[in-house]
Amino acid sequence: MTEKAIILDEQAIARAVTRIAYEIIEKNKGIDECILVGIKTRGAILAKRISDRIEKIEGKPILTGELDITLYRDDLQLKHSNQEPLVHQVDIEHDVTEMKVILVDDVLYTGRTVRAAMDAVIDLGRPAAIQLAVLVDRGHRELPIRPDYIGKNIPTSSEERVVVSVKEQDGEDSVTIHTK
Repeated sequence: MTEKAIILDEQAIARAVTRIAYEIIEKNKGIDECILVGIKTRGAILAKRISDRIEKIEGKPILTGELDITLYRDDLQLKHSNQEPLVHQVDIEHDVTEMKVILVDDVLYTGRTVRAAMDAVIDLGRPAAIQLAVLVDRGHRELPIRPDYIGKNIPTSSEERVVVSVKEQDGEDSVTIHTK
């Protein structure tokens, strides 16, 4: 894969996180009945950043959790894979019943990972609502899923790959497009 373009740099990612934090607070009229759930690995890191920003704005922490959803590796190579994402670990210590659960992921593509995350949340209880925050929406949905909060829409071809890098995992903050 060859890097084609840098879409977001460190400052742009920070601005997107701040904007998403404000939008979550505004849409939910505060954070009292909200749980922020990050999809590992980069979605969980972004959820932590959003959580920190919300705490600075609201003066109190938002409830948080994490989900570990792993895709079969052939998903990355095959254009249309029949394999489904697997939920490997659920780390949500709070009751989700009647809560607004905000799932956080780095990139929204086909929607299969989000669907698996929604299934895992619903297995824990009946939330009042499930919302979705993503840093990047690249299109190409296979399921009728749309984000409530978007850092950036990046139209891509199915031949391209969006790569999100975060300091905590990769040593730098950036979003790039790579081509084959």
